[in-house]
Amino acid sequence: MSAREKRDLLDEADRLRTGGRPEEARERLLALTAEYPEDAEVAYRTAWIHDVLGLEAEAVPYYERALADPELASEDRSGALLGLGSTYRILGRYGQAVETLRRGVEEFPGNGSLRAFLAMALYNIDEHHEAMRLLLELTATTSDDPHVQQYRRAIEHYAKDLDETV
Repeated sequence: MSAREKRDLLDEADRLRTGGRPEEARERLLALTAEYPEDAEVAYRTAWIHDVLGLEAEAVPYYERALADPELASEDRSGALLGLGSTYRILGRYGQAVETLRRGVEEFPGNGSLRAFLAMALYNIDEHHEAMRLLLELTATTSDDPHVQQYRRAIEHYAKDLDETV
């Protein structure tokens, strides 16, 4: 199969997924995975469709395979880190979720969704202070709410230490 044929099949799988036919997309992606077992993009897309279908445990090895390839495109890499971290969290594998999402935040510091999902995983391991800090900082830096922006400096200050008193 040529690179063009592979691309066409990936595009077809995307159309099936967005067209409300995720099971058919999964079938196409599993066939592509059999044809290209080491292809990071195919692995990432296959992981993603498993997540879409609520098959989180089946998604994990595909995410891991995708992330093992240093050539995975940056956008796909950030999506795979988010997907794997979120999937670990849903499966109750909180330590792995935190580790994966921390790596994602380190590699992609401007990606607010990684910080939000990291906060959820931190909550699950009773790291409430750090989770709250992340969410407050994210809110302060990304909110368009004029009232939040009016108090942005105070929110960012207190996010560092919610127990601070005078």
